[in-house]
Amino acid sequence: MNKDQSFQLGYVSKVHGLRGEVVIMLDVDYPEDYETLEHVFIEQKSRLVPFFLEHFVLQPGNKALAKFEDLNSLDQAEDLVGLGVFLPLTALPELKEDQYFFHELIGFEVYDETKGLIGPIQIVYDLETQNLLGVTHKEKEVLIPIQDGIIQKVDKAAKKVYCQLPEGLLEIYLED
Repeated sequence: MNKDQSFQLGYVSKVHGLRGEVVIMLDVDYPEDYETLEHVFIEQKSRLVPFFLEHFVLQPGNKALAKFEDLNSLDQAEDLVGLGVFLPLTALPELKEDQYFFHELIGFEVYDETKGLIGPIQIVYDLETQNLLGVTHKEKEVLIPIQDGIIQKVDKAAKKVYCQLPEGLLEIYLED
């Protein structure tokens, strides 16, 4: 499996105990959708390697305590700290019609109510403080916050995002 066919569930944040358990920080809205996992993929040297789980126990704060088969020591577990944990796209839960995953927005066109076509979404920045669309407009990257007051509608069928940009947002990026 490659990264194009997967999504990042989270990353290994630290070792737990001496028998190879690790804590995984989960980067998902509903961790309970993943509590019955039997395996995950961990990115090692730019490759996704399958790891089978002995247990995967959800913890408070979007964390999970995980124990992988054949990983039985502190040293083995330490090698995984900081590495990304992935699942195939097929493991994503079903969404309602008006919901979307960030990775789906790549390539969508962004339209503003008054300015019209802004440009295509190149990247989605999934940050702790705020999520942003990285949109190319007049050969420059414009960052548009993903907020209810700004994003008006996402039309998945037409691959368009309709928004109402705050006054002066585009102009900030177009200044030299």
